[in-house]
Amino acid sequence: MSRQPRSLSDKVVFITGAARGIGRATAVALVAEGARVVIADLDGELAATTARELGAGVGFVQLDVTDHPAFTASLDDVEQSTGPLDVLINNAGVMAIGKAEDDSHERAYRQFAINVFAVMHGTREAIHRMKPRGSGHIVNVASMAGVVPIPGAATYAASKHAVVGFCESLYWELRGTGIDLSYVLPSLVNTELAAGVKRTRAANVIEPEQVANEIVAALKVPRLAVFAPRSMGRITKVTGLIPRRLGDKIMTASGSDHVVLDSLGTDGRDAYEKRVAASAPAADAERAGR
Repeated sequence: MSRQPRSLSDKVVFITGAARGIGRATAVALVAEGARVVIADLDGELAATTARELGAGVGFVQLDVTDHPAFTASLDDVEQSTGPLDVLINNAGVMAIGKAEDDSHERAYRQFAINVFAVMHGTREAIHRMKPRGSGHIVNVASMAGVVPIPGAATYAASKHAVVGFCESLYWELRGTGIDLSYVLPSLVNTELAAGVKRTRAANVIEPEQVANEIVAALKVPRLAVFAPRSMGRITKVTGLIPRRLGDKIMTASGSDHVVLDSLGTDGRDAYEKRVAASAPAADAERAGR
């Protein structure tokens, strides 16, 4: 028997990286559901603008998710001003591309600081707040790169595999606590993160709103793995049964073995990569001071 969908009305929801892309689309969808949304983003001005556009009652905070004390303080402030945290959506993420052999430790560390360590910190903070109340929902945005190979973005794929592994293990730790957990596996999404990446039959682009709709659906009827589009779940199961040699041929024939690397040097990609290089000031400062 199917579960009755939960109401999201009046739920306090904190979303990182919510001034643009998937985060913004999710904020829009949740406001429409009556949730009390707080937009957190490194770009404080854009976060404020987005909050104003979404209407009265939408909060915002300038936040570098790699600044863990600031992350904790922001959640404290939200709970004092808005109410107990019902939902945390760890959405902030970056993808720097290039051959793994050319990657620098600094660039790899930055991706893990945002995509993994910040997610883990936010998740721990949410658990500490939700567990005593016996309720809450944590949503960690991963990627299909967390379950399939992405040549040209090996470090990014590693970070998203880490999120999937973290959530699959944490799911068992949270059983019986009243806290629900979901991780989201979007395919290629029409955001800045995918700037310059060519569209192929194997890399069809979806809109941020499609991901947002799946997140909202998972908040209403909780499930651990949230594919976007949902059909990717079935496709992943089927491809997992394909012999390696045949899978390699499909990768090559579809162009998936080089489509990410082909975007190197394009105008859109270069602009995004510059933003990535400035996306984790606290983590960069911490590493420089070691």
